[in-house]
Amino acid sequence: MILSRIKPAVGPTVGDGQVSSKSVPTLEQFLTSRDYTGALTLLEFERTNGKGSELTDRWMGYCAFHLGDYKRAMNIYEALANSANPPTDLYVNLACCYFFLGLYQQAEKVLEKAGDSPLKTRLSFHLCHKLDDETRLIENHTKLENVTEDMLSLAAVHYLRSHYKEAIDIYKRILLDKRGYSHKPIKEGDVYEFTELFPYWNMDYIALNVYVALCYYKLDYYDVSQEVLATYLQKYPDSAIAINLKACNHFKLENGKAAENEIKNLMEMSSSSFIFAQDLIKHNLVSFRGGLGALQVLPPLVDVIPEARLNLVIYHFKQGEYMEAYDLIKNLEPSVPQEYILKAIVNVAIGQETNSREHLKVAEQYFLLVGNSESECDTIPGRQCMASLYFLQRQFEDVHVYLSSIKTYFFNDDSFNFNYAQAKSALGNYKEAEETFLNIQSEKIQNDYIYISHLARCYIMVGKAQFAWELYLKMDSSAESYSLLQLIANDCYRMGHFLYAAKAFDLLERLDPSPEYWEGKRGACIGAFQMVIADKKSSDILPTVIQLLRSSSNPQVESIIRVIKRWAKDQRINI
Repeated sequence: MILSRIKPAVGPTVGDGQVSSKSVPTLEQFLTSRDYTGALTLLEFERTNGKGSELTDRWMGYCAFHLGDYKRAMNIYEALANSANPPTDLYVNLACCYFFLGLYQQAEKVLEKAGDSPLKTRLSFHLCHKLDDETRLIENHTKLENVTEDMLSLAAVHYLRSHYKEAIDIYKRILLDKRGYSHKPIKEGDVYEFTELFPYWNMDYIALNVYVALCYYKLDYYDVSQEVLATYLQKYPDSAIAINLKACNHFKLENGKAAENEIKNLMEMSSSSFIFAQDLIKHNLVSFRGGLGALQVLPPLVDVIPEARLNLVIYHFKQGEYMEAYDLIKNLEPSVPQEYILKAIVNVAIGQETNSREHLKVAEQYFLLVGNSESECDTIPGRQCMASLYFLQRQFEDVHVYLSSIKTYFFNDDSFNFNYAQAKSALGNYKEAEETFLNIQSEKIQNDYIYISHLARCYIMVGKAQFAWELYLKMDSSAESYSLLQLIANDCYRMGHFLYAAKAFDLLERLDPSPEYWEGKRGACIGAFQMVIADKKSSDILPTVIQLLRSSSNPQVESIIRVIKRWAKDQRINI
């Protein structure tokens, strides 16, 4: 979560360091308005003019920290640590800087020098989470008290562990406990919708709206997230974090263009915004723009913003650069469903590309973990995971059950329709499969051999062999076109579409004069002739049948042609 304070947490209020000019705000005014850039500028001016003191350095560290310039704050606190009489809260503040810089080991070491305090307990709690020390995490959890700051830390760790509902419950309790007044009595045992409580909250805790909105965003309740966020934005319309979250909601509810329109004002903000939000905004703009600029923006952010690595993996995956995607994610130990899912998908791609059963087995395990988990089993991603697991295991009835349960959410999603159509085809629902295949608009998928071959089979099975033949004619000569020709020849023969079976076997025989292809063509030509005799096909196809037979050098050709011509003469049909 974003941990920030409005009021100073360190040191007494400024007295002698105030600027007397009426046109320049005081330090306290800058801090109250959250203008840390202005406050830092004022402090630097005072120090340059010889009015600085130890308090000036401490305030500069505080302002740099709240601007997100943790490295500068760290340097200030490290310098203070070497002074004759370091402030009592110095080491815990320095540990906070190390924490936000990702230097968790250094933070833990420095924190040992700090005296006991509630902030030290909270920071230790967060460090245990970051260092995956479950034993000490539980130990520090027991030290947390039923006070607002400790409960906010607990909610933050719940959030980081994807326990969003638990985090929301904590925020609800805080907002109810801290309500300043109410025109509507709130009694113990009463139940209200979360949004009903907005008018009765103590506005001193309005920042919790952002945290609640983040939780609802993670739970895919984007409309609710927007509604909760609006209360905070009314008071702080320049909040970088809130505007960024609003843009992300628009991205999910509408599209990338709408999201970019929301966030464009932040791109030129400076003093009224946090420096650390700039990296977040650059990162999200890549997502809003469909990956544009990913290779320039995301690599430097891989170890700064957790999602940067995942989005870079997604970018490489969409470009078909599966090994690059795999190299980025292979050493990542997944901890949240999105990471498990992405790692599973990449392993599927590598497994199919290299014919590696080991990679496919890993993917199956990850899909099962997410799909069977209590928190995800009834979600859309959870059901997609189970469908993917059964797809890899070729249990298409189960695939169809899971995909059918979520199809209304993916009506125009080409990737979903591609998988859904394949499942229908595998179950013999060729008419429905054909319709689903034809809903796909992606040219990349339409040019994929799997798409072409499955659609060709559907055409043949529903009596549209001509369309399957046209699919072949549009293909360039390749191993895939040869495979499609074999599919058309055999499926058409099996379904009684003998003319197109004969055409396919004729081409196969020319490419490979195998007795097997001659026998297939011979049977198909005789089958087409029988269809004409039975009045199931027009006699107009007989010249084509004869022409196909004559392209073979087999001695049986002439005897078959004589039989066809004799029958045509008896029926007074000119061929």
